Amino acid sequence: MNDNSTQLHIEDHKSKKNKSYLLLLVVNYVCLFLGSVSSTLLSKFYFIHKGSSRWVSTWVQTAGFPLLVIPIYLPYFLKCTERKPFSHFTTKILTLSIFIGIMLGINNLLFSWGNSYLPVSTSSLLLSSQLVFNLILSALIVKQKITFSNLNCVILLTLSSVLLAMASSHDKPKGLTRAKYFVGFFCTIGAGFLFALYLPVMEMVYKKVYCYQMVMEMQLVMEVAATALACIGMAMDGGFSDMKIESSMVFDKGPTLYWITVFFNVLTWQLCFMGTAGMVFLTSSLTGGICMTALLAMNVFGGVLVYGDEFGGVKVVSTALCAWGFCSYIYGLYVQDKEEKEKEKKNNLGSEMVLTLNDSV
Repeated sequence: MNDNSTQLHIEDHKSKKNKSYLLLLVVNYVCLFLGSVSSTLLSKFYFIHKGSSRWVSTWVQTAGFPLLVIPIYLPYFLKCTERKPFSHFTTKILTLSIFIGIMLGINNLLFSWGNSYLPVSTSSLLLSSQLVFNLILSALIVKQKITFSNLNCVILLTLSSVLLAMASSHDKPKGLTRAKYFVGFFCTIGAGFLFALYLPVMEMVYKKVYCYQMVMEMQLVMEVAATALACIGMAMDGGFSDMKIESSMVFDKGPTLYWITVFFNVLTWQLCFMGTAGMVFLTSSLTGGICMTALLAMNVFGGVLVYGDEFGGVKVVSTALCAWGFCSYIYGLYVQDKEEKEKEKKNNLGSEMVLTLNDSV
Protein backbone atom coordinates (compact mmCIF):
# COMPACT_ATOMS: atom_id res chain seq x y z
CA MET A 1 0.00 0.00 0.00
CA ASN A 2 1.42 3.41 -0.95
CA ASP A 3 1.59 6.53 1.20
CA ASN A 4 -1.40 8.17 -0.48
CA SER A 5 -3.72 5.27 0.30
CA THR A 6 -2.37 5.16 3.83
CA GLN A 7 -3.18 8.86 4.26
CA LEU A 8 -6.69 8.24 2.99
CA HIS A 9 -7.13 5.57 5.63
CA ILE A 10 -5.99 8.01 8.31
CA GLU A 11 -8.47 10.64 7.19
CA ASP A 12 -11.26 8.10 6.86
CA HIS A 13 -10.90 6.57 10.32
CA LYS A 14 -10.38 9.86 12.15
CA SER A 15 -12.77 12.02 10.16
CA LYS A 16 -15.68 13.32 12.23
CA LYS A 17 -17.79 13.16 9.06
CA ASN A 18 -17.33 9.40 8.91
CA LYS A 19 -20.54 7.58 9.94
CA SER A 20 -18.61 5.07 12.06
CA TYR A 21 -16.54 7.73 13.85
CA LEU A 22 -19.13 8.72 16.45
CA LEU A 23 -20.11 5.09 17.12
CA LEU A 24 -16.47 4.09 17.55
CA LEU A 25 -15.88 7.07 19.86
CA VAL A 26 -18.90 6.20 22.03
CA VAL A 27 -17.93 2.51 22.24
CA ASN A 28 -14.40 3.39 23.32
CA TYR A 29 -15.57 5.87 25.94
CA VAL A 30 -18.03 3.31 27.36
CA CYS A 31 -15.16 0.80 27.57
CA LEU A 32 -13.03 3.45 29.29
CA PHE A 33 -15.83 4.34 31.73
CA LEU A 34 -16.66 0.77 32.71
CA GLY A 35 -13.04 -0.34 32.83
CA SER A 36 -11.68 2.62 34.81
CA VAL A 37 -14.30 2.63 37.56
CA SER A 38 -14.63 -1.16 37.92
CA SER A 39 -10.91 -1.98 37.80
CA THR A 40 -10.05 0.56 40.49
CA LEU A 41 -12.74 -0.72 42.85
CA LEU A 42 -11.82 -4.37 42.20
CA SER A 43 -8.11 -3.70 42.79
CA LYS A 44 -8.95 -2.13 46.12
CA PHE A 45 -11.25 -5.08 46.95
CA TYR A 46 -8.31 -7.42 46.40
CA PHE A 47 -6.09 -5.55 48.87
CA ILE A 48 -8.81 -4.91 51.45
CA HIS A 49 -9.45 -8.64 51.80
CA LYS A 50 -5.79 -9.41 52.50
CA GLY A 51 -4.59 -9.88 48.95
CA SER A 52 -0.95 -8.89 49.30
CA SER A 53 0.86 -9.37 45.99
CA ARG A 54 1.34 -6.11 44.16
CA TRP A 55 2.77 -8.11 41.25
CA VAL A 56 -0.54 -9.99 40.94
CA SER A 57 -2.34 -6.65 40.89
CA THR A 58 0.13 -5.49 38.23
CA TRP A 59 -0.22 -8.68 36.19
CA VAL A 60 -4.02 -8.57 35.94
CA GLN A 61 -3.88 -5.11 34.36
CA THR A 62 -2.55 -6.45 31.06
CA ALA A 63 -3.01 -10.24 31.29
CA GLY A 64 -6.24 -9.92 29.31
CA PHE A 65 -4.36 -9.15 26.09
CA PRO A 66 -5.75 -12.27 24.30
CA LEU A 67 -9.14 -10.50 24.32
CA LEU A 68 -7.69 -8.00 21.83
CA VAL A 69 -7.75 -10.76 19.21
CA ILE A 70 -11.50 -10.07 18.90
CA PRO A 71 -11.31 -6.43 17.64
CA ILE A 72 -8.24 -7.33 15.57
CA TYR A 73 -9.58 -10.35 13.66
CA LEU A 74 -13.37 -10.00 13.83
CA PRO A 75 -13.66 -7.11 11.29
CA TYR A 76 -11.55 -9.12 8.81
CA PHE A 77 -13.58 -12.32 9.17
CA LEU A 78 -16.85 -10.36 8.93
CA LYS A 79 -15.58 -8.79 5.67
CA CYS A 80 -15.76 -5.28 7.19
CA THR A 81 -12.22 -4.61 5.99
CA GLU A 82 -9.92 -6.02 3.34
CA ARG A 83 -6.83 -5.40 5.42
CA LYS A 84 -5.28 -8.55 6.88
CA PRO A 85 -4.34 -8.37 10.58
CA PHE A 86 -0.75 -7.27 11.22
CA SER A 87 -0.14 -6.30 7.60
CA HIS A 88 2.16 -3.24 7.33
CA PHE A 89 3.21 -3.88 10.93
CA THR A 90 6.86 -2.83 10.54
CA THR A 91 9.86 -3.68 12.70
CA LYS A 92 9.97 -0.06 13.87
CA ILE A 93 6.36 -0.19 15.07
CA LEU A 94 7.04 -3.53 16.79
CA THR A 95 10.09 -2.11 18.61
CA LEU A 96 8.20 1.02 19.68
CA SER A 97 5.30 -1.10 20.92
CA ILE A 98 7.58 -3.28 23.04
CA PHE A 99 9.36 -0.25 24.53
CA ILE A 100 6.08 1.50 25.36
CA GLY A 101 4.76 -1.78 26.77
CA ILE A 102 7.64 -1.98 29.25
CA MET A 103 6.94 1.61 30.29
CA LEU A 104 3.28 0.66 30.71
CA GLY A 105 4.27 -2.29 32.91
CA ILE A 106 6.28 -0.01 35.23
CA ASN A 107 3.34 2.39 35.38
CA ASN A 108 1.02 -0.48 36.34
CA LEU A 109 3.35 -1.53 39.17
CA LEU A 110 3.46 1.99 40.57
CA PHE A 111 -0.32 2.16 40.40
CA SER A 112 -0.60 -1.14 42.28
CA TRP A 113 1.72 0.06 45.03
CA GLY A 114 -0.21 3.29 45.41
CA ASN A 115 -3.60 1.60 45.33
CA SER A 116 -2.53 -0.95 47.97
CA TYR A 117 -1.84 1.80 50.53
CA LEU A 118 -4.27 4.61 49.74
CA PRO A 119 -8.05 4.89 49.91
CA VAL A 120 -9.65 4.69 46.44
CA SER A 121 -10.91 8.27 46.70
CA THR A 122 -7.45 9.61 47.62
CA SER A 123 -5.57 7.69 44.91
CA SER A 124 -8.16 8.74 42.31
CA LEU A 125 -7.79 12.41 43.15
CA LEU A 126 -3.99 12.13 43.14
CA LEU A 127 -4.06 10.49 39.72
CA SER A 128 -5.79 13.58 38.41
CA SER A 129 -2.35 15.22 38.61
CA GLN A 130 -1.43 13.25 35.47
CA LEU A 131 -3.25 15.97 33.55
CA VAL A 132 -0.59 18.50 34.55
CA PHE A 133 2.14 16.28 33.15
CA ASN A 134 -0.04 15.42 30.18
CA LEU A 135 -0.44 19.06 29.10
CA ILE A 136 3.27 19.80 29.45
CA LEU A 137 4.41 16.62 27.69
CA SER A 138 1.77 16.99 24.98
CA ALA A 139 3.05 20.52 24.27
CA LEU A 140 6.62 19.21 24.04
CA ILE A 141 6.03 15.94 22.18
CA VAL A 142 3.02 16.52 19.89
CA LYS A 143 3.02 20.35 19.92
CA GLN A 144 -0.31 20.62 21.71
CA LYS A 145 -1.44 24.25 21.75
CA ILE A 146 -1.73 25.66 25.28
CA THR A 147 -4.89 27.71 25.68
CA PHE A 148 -6.52 29.50 28.59
CA SER A 149 -9.07 26.71 29.07
CA ASN A 150 -6.61 23.81 29.25
CA LEU A 151 -4.13 25.82 31.35
CA ASN A 152 -6.93 26.79 33.75
CA CYS A 153 -7.94 23.15 33.96
CA VAL A 154 -4.38 22.09 34.80
CA ILE A 155 -4.01 24.75 37.51
CA LEU A 156 -7.30 23.78 39.17
CA LEU A 157 -6.45 20.08 39.17
CA THR A 158 -3.00 20.82 40.56
CA LEU A 159 -4.55 22.80 43.40
CA SER A 160 -6.91 19.89 43.99
CA SER A 161 -4.03 17.42 44.42
CA VAL A 162 -1.96 19.80 46.60
CA LEU A 163 -4.94 20.42 48.85
CA LEU A 164 -5.43 16.68 49.23
CA ALA A 165 -1.76 16.13 50.06
CA MET A 166 -1.86 18.76 52.80
CA ALA A 167 -4.62 16.81 54.54
CA SER A 168 -2.95 13.41 54.03
CA SER A 169 -2.19 12.76 57.68
CA HIS A 170 -5.91 12.70 58.49
CA ASP A 171 -6.82 10.18 55.79
CA LYS A 172 -4.93 6.95 56.52
CA PRO A 173 -6.47 3.48 56.80
CA LYS A 174 -6.04 1.79 60.19
CA GLY A 175 -2.62 0.24 60.75
CA LEU A 176 -0.98 2.17 57.93
CA THR A 177 2.14 4.05 58.95
CA ARG A 178 2.87 7.58 57.78
CA ALA A 179 5.92 6.32 55.86
CA LYS A 180 3.89 3.73 53.91
CA TYR A 181 1.19 6.29 53.27
CA PHE A 182 3.69 8.58 51.57
CA VAL A 183 5.16 5.65 49.63
CA GLY A 184 1.68 5.11 48.24
CA PHE A 185 1.29 8.85 47.70
CA PHE A 186 4.46 9.24 45.62
CA CYS A 187 3.95 5.94 43.76
CA THR A 188 0.55 7.22 42.65
CA ILE A 189 2.06 10.54 41.52
CA GLY A 190 4.75 8.55 39.64
CA ALA A 191 2.07 6.44 37.97
CA GLY A 192 0.31 9.63 36.94
CA PHE A 193 3.51 10.99 35.38
CA LEU A 194 4.30 7.80 33.44
CA PHE A 195 0.74 7.54 32.16
CA ALA A 196 0.87 11.19 31.12
CA LEU A 197 4.03 10.38 29.13
CA TYR A 198 2.41 7.26 27.69
CA LEU A 199 -0.51 9.23 26.18
CA PRO A 200 1.37 11.79 24.00
CA VAL A 201 3.93 9.17 22.97
CA MET A 202 1.04 7.04 21.76
CA GLU A 203 -0.51 10.01 19.95
CA MET A 204 2.80 10.60 18.17
CA VAL A 205 3.00 6.94 17.13
CA TYR A 206 -0.66 6.83 16.08
CA LYS A 207 -0.04 9.61 13.56
CA LYS A 208 1.62 6.91 11.44
CA VAL A 209 -1.18 4.40 12.00
CA TYR A 210 -3.95 4.30 9.42
CA CYS A 211 -6.72 2.19 10.97
CA TYR A 212 -8.31 1.30 14.30
CA GLN A 213 -7.41 -2.40 13.92
CA MET A 214 -3.73 -1.46 13.80
CA VAL A 215 -4.15 0.49 17.05
CA MET A 216 -5.43 -2.70 18.68
CA GLU A 217 -2.52 -4.67 17.20
CA MET A 218 -0.04 -2.26 18.75
CA GLN A 219 -1.96 -2.44 22.03
CA LEU A 220 -1.66 -6.24 21.93
CA VAL A 221 2.12 -6.10 21.57
CA MET A 222 2.41 -3.47 24.33
CA GLU A 223 0.35 -5.53 26.74
CA VAL A 224 2.32 -8.68 25.97
CA ALA A 225 5.50 -6.78 26.91
CA ALA A 226 3.92 -5.36 30.08
CA THR A 227 2.59 -8.80 31.06
CA ALA A 228 6.02 -10.35 30.50
CA LEU A 229 7.51 -7.78 32.89
CA ALA A 230 4.85 -8.60 35.49
CA CYS A 231 5.47 -12.34 35.06
CA ILE A 232 9.19 -11.83 35.72
CA GLY A 233 8.35 -9.88 38.87
CA MET A 234 5.92 -12.56 40.01
CA ALA A 235 8.49 -15.29 39.44
CA MET A 236 11.04 -13.39 41.51
CA ASP A 237 8.45 -12.81 44.21
CA GLY A 238 7.38 -16.45 44.52
CA GLY A 239 5.73 -17.25 41.24
CA PHE A 240 2.19 -18.09 40.28
CA SER A 241 2.09 -20.93 42.81
CA ASP A 242 1.72 -18.28 45.50
CA MET A 243 -1.63 -17.32 43.99
CA LYS A 244 -3.03 -20.73 45.03
CA ILE A 245 -1.73 -20.28 48.56
CA GLU A 246 -3.03 -16.74 48.70
CA SER A 247 -6.47 -17.76 47.40
CA SER A 248 -6.96 -20.57 49.94
CA MET A 249 -5.09 -19.38 53.01
CA VAL A 250 -4.71 -15.58 52.85
CA PHE A 251 -7.65 -14.05 50.98
CA ASP A 252 -10.40 -13.83 53.61
CA LYS A 253 -13.29 -14.22 51.15
CA GLY A 254 -12.28 -17.71 50.04
CA PRO A 255 -10.73 -19.15 46.85
CA THR A 256 -13.88 -18.90 44.71
CA LEU A 257 -14.30 -15.17 45.21
CA TYR A 258 -10.53 -14.74 44.87
CA TRP A 259 -10.46 -16.17 41.35
CA ILE A 260 -13.64 -14.30 40.42
CA THR A 261 -11.93 -11.08 41.56
CA VAL A 262 -8.84 -11.90 39.50
CA PHE A 263 -10.91 -12.73 36.41
CA PHE A 264 -12.99 -9.56 36.50
CA ASN A 265 -9.88 -7.51 37.25
CA VAL A 266 -8.35 -8.86 34.04
CA LEU A 267 -11.54 -8.13 32.08
CA THR A 268 -12.13 -4.60 33.38
CA TRP A 269 -8.51 -3.51 32.99
CA GLN A 270 -8.63 -4.69 29.39
CA LEU A 271 -11.69 -2.55 28.76
CA CYS A 272 -9.88 0.41 30.33
CA PHE A 273 -6.79 0.12 28.13
CA MET A 274 -8.81 -0.56 24.97
CA GLY A 275 -10.87 2.55 25.64
CA THR A 276 -7.79 4.65 26.36
CA ALA A 277 -6.02 3.60 23.15
CA GLY A 278 -9.15 4.24 21.10
CA MET A 279 -9.73 7.69 22.62
CA VAL A 280 -6.15 8.80 21.92
CA PHE A 281 -6.34 7.51 18.35
CA LEU A 282 -9.71 9.12 17.60
CA THR A 283 -9.14 12.42 19.44
CA SER A 284 -5.87 13.42 21.13
CA SER A 285 -3.73 12.49 24.13
CA LEU A 286 -4.91 15.57 26.06
CA THR A 287 -8.59 14.85 25.41
CA GLY A 288 -8.01 11.24 26.48
CA GLY A 289 -6.37 12.46 29.68
CA ILE A 290 -9.25 14.86 30.34
CA CYS A 291 -11.79 12.06 29.91
CA MET A 292 -9.90 9.85 32.35
CA THR A 293 -9.71 12.70 34.85
CA ALA A 294 -13.48 13.11 34.61
CA LEU A 295 -13.84 9.42 35.45
CA LEU A 296 -11.63 9.84 38.52
CA ALA A 297 -14.49 11.73 40.15
CA MET A 298 -16.60 8.62 39.66
CA ASN A 299 -13.87 6.59 41.35
CA VAL A 300 -13.98 8.98 44.31
CA PHE A 301 -17.72 8.48 44.74
CA GLY A 302 -17.30 4.76 44.13
CA GLY A 303 -14.77 4.55 46.96
CA VAL A 304 -17.12 6.43 49.27
CA LEU A 305 -20.18 4.34 48.37
CA VAL A 306 -18.57 0.90 48.17
CA TYR A 307 -15.82 1.04 50.79
CA GLY A 308 -16.97 3.84 53.07
CA ASP A 309 -13.94 6.07 52.38
CA GLU A 310 -14.12 9.37 54.20
CA PHE A 311 -15.49 12.27 52.17
CA GLY A 312 -14.89 15.29 54.36
CA GLY A 313 -14.45 18.94 53.52
CA VAL A 314 -11.05 18.55 51.85
CA LYS A 315 -12.25 15.93 49.38
CA VAL A 316 -15.41 17.92 48.69
CA VAL A 317 -13.32 20.96 47.75
CA SER A 318 -10.85 18.79 45.77
CA THR A 319 -13.66 17.16 43.83
CA ALA A 320 -15.24 20.55 43.17
CA LEU A 321 -11.94 21.84 41.77
CA CYS A 322 -11.70 18.74 39.54
CA ALA A 323 -15.22 19.36 38.23
CA TRP A 324 -14.50 23.07 37.71
CA GLY A 325 -11.33 22.33 35.77
CA PHE A 326 -13.03 19.71 33.62
CA CYS A 327 -15.94 22.00 32.79
CA SER A 328 -13.47 24.76 31.89
CA TYR A 329 -11.74 22.45 29.43
CA ILE A 330 -15.00 21.23 27.87
CA TYR A 331 -16.14 24.84 27.40
CA GLY A 332 -12.79 25.64 25.78
CA LEU A 333 -13.25 22.75 23.33
CA TYR A 334 -16.74 24.02 22.52
CA VAL A 335 -15.46 27.55 21.79
CA GLN A 336 -12.56 26.19 19.72
CA ASP A 337 -14.86 23.94 17.69
CA LYS A 338 -17.22 26.85 17.08
CA GLU A 339 -14.38 29.09 15.89
CA GLU A 340 -13.07 26.38 13.55
CA LYS A 341 -16.52 25.93 12.02
CA GLU A 342 -16.87 29.69 11.47
CA LYS A 343 -13.41 29.82 9.91
CA GLU A 344 -14.22 26.89 7.65
CA LYS A 345 -17.49 28.56 6.66
CA LYS A 346 -15.66 31.80 5.73
CA ASN A 347 -13.08 29.84 3.72
CA ASN A 348 -15.80 27.99 1.83
CA LEU A 349 -17.61 31.28 1.16
CA GLY A 350 -14.36 32.83 -0.11
CA SER A 351 -13.75 29.87 -2.41
CA GLU A 352 -17.26 30.12 -3.81
CA MET A 353 -16.78 33.84 -4.50
CA VAL A 354 -13.52 33.15 -6.37
CA LEU A 355 -15.20 30.47 -8.48
CA THR A 356 -18.08 32.86 -9.26
CA LEU A 357 -15.66 35.60 -10.37
CA ASN A 358 -13.73 33.15 -12.53
CA ASP A 359 -16.93 31.96 -14.18
CA SER A 360 -18.03 35.55 -14.89
CA VAL A 361 -14.68 36.30 -16.52
